[in-house]
Amino acid sequence: MDASISLDDIREAAKVVDPVFLHSPEFVCEPLSAHLRVTTVLKVETVNPIRTFKGRGTDYLLHRLGDGAQGLVCASAGNFGQGMAYACRKRGRPLTVFAARAANPLKIERMRALGAKVELQGDDFDEAKDAAKLHAQQNGEVYVEDGLLGAIAEGAGTIAVELTHETEPIDAVFVPLGNGSLVNGMGTWLKHSAPSTQVIAVCAKTAPSMALSWKAGKPVAAPSTTIADGIAVRVPIAEAVGIMPGTIDEVMLVSDDEMLAAMRALFADAGLVVEPAGAAGVAAIAQRAHEFENKRVATVLTGGNLTEDQIRSWLY
Repeated sequence: MDASISLDDIREAAKVVDPVFLHSPEFVCEPLSAHLRVTTVLKVETVNPIRTFKGRGTDYLLHRLGDGAQGLVCASAGNFGQGMAYACRKRGRPLTVFAARAANPLKIERMRALGAKVELQGDDFDEAKDAAKLHAQQNGEVYVEDGLLGAIAEGAGTIAVELTHETEPIDAVFVPLGNGSLVNGMGTWLKHSAPSTQVIAVCAKTAPSMALSWKAGKPVAAPSTTIADGIAVRVPIAEAVGIMPGTIDEVMLVSDDEMLAAMRALFADAGLVVEPAGAAGVAAIAQRAHEFENKRVATVLTGGNLTEDQIRSWLY
């Protein structure tokens, strides 16, 4: 299985992905739209068993892998690992997830509750990824990398399939950009089905590696210090970067403070608890509100896994 992304496979994924992840709520949030002066469609990917869009890609990946007893290994900041754990438990397949020592404790707890063995190694996600690769090699297991395998992006692309069922055209879609599976999957579909819709990827200002890579046309590593663990990429995946020119129109940066403000706006205006990476799109819309005034845009709220301490610190 390679990094290529197929429209036919996105169509298949829209039919076979576990229904608990499909057809997530999407609606114009009128209070938020009034504040931003931009008609804003929220695609809410936090109302499912793992509170994140990652279940779409992981379930489709496991569907494509088929039956097998061989153990799987991945690295995760927490949400991808939950998706993998949910899909593996459903199929009785063993999974080991490597996460950084400072990973979100709620996400670690949920991965374990879903049946994954979780190993905490490294100071950040990329060091955990190195440990996962070594473990898989030493133990004869299959290493699964988010951002690398096309099936994961194809599952994530089903979000775009659902968005293009909107009765009114969307001028731009703002998509949080981590390892690239989400925006590459969605962008593949949108460029085919809604070519007039701009695809704008959003990185954290203090984790700019994917934005730098987009600009350079090749992987560019950069320090990552953002609070948004879901998009805290330090070392880009070359294959994902290589696909981006055909799926993305623009990459922009938002600060941690802008994401926090977006999280508070989503809580106040939509009653939604969204983590920093999940609010990156709203932060970007707010930053570009003058440009998109009176237009119709959409964003994906990609995750809502916050600890109680984070909720108290960030939302109040």
